[in-house]
Amino acid sequence: MECYEAIETRRTIRRYEQKPVPREALERIANAGRLAASAGNAQPVKFLAVADSYLLPSVFSTLAWLRAAGDPPDGERPTAYIIILGDTTVRPSYQADAAAAAQNIMLAAHNEGIGPCWIGTVDRRALARTLNIPAHLEIYAVVSLGYPAEKSVAEDHPDSTAAYRSADGVLHIPKRPLAHVLRFDKWA
Repeated sequence: MECYEAIETRRTIRRYEQKPVPREALERIANAGRLAASAGNAQPVKFLAVADSYLLPSVFSTLAWLRAAGDPPDGERPTAYIIILGDTTVRPSYQADAAAAAQNIMLAAHNEGIGPCWIGTVDRRALARTLNIPAHLEIYAVVSLGYPAEKSVAEDHPDSTAAYRSADGVLHIPKRPLAHVLRFDKWA
């Protein structure tokens, strides 16, 4: 898959087949995050991959899902996660680096045929306790992973950003049209 094609076709997936994500795929996906841009090349971002079936429900319970899409029901929940962490002993301000890593992770997952979902609403205290994450590693976000059990499409919409699920189960994600967000040389 070419880069621009991956960007155009990657969609957030919130319902998954119950097929495990191979460890080798998780390593490639995390490595894509590791290779993301880093301010001053400080590299304060670390990753925790979780695919143990015993831990998956505990991680799931700490996450808030897009209200319009609803929580993934039993039998369609993620089969893996990558928790993106900022090491505050390396750099207290790691958020831009973590965002770049998250985007790389999602594109790499898509390239593997794995559906990602970037989740920022997390009960960080509970998740850190569950996974024994030390205090100097702050949880930036969680990317849920699994083989897609739904279709998600992006659609230009000038007036709405509210996602919705159609009667056929397709998740529709409105995007502001390019003409609304891009100018050349001067804004007006």
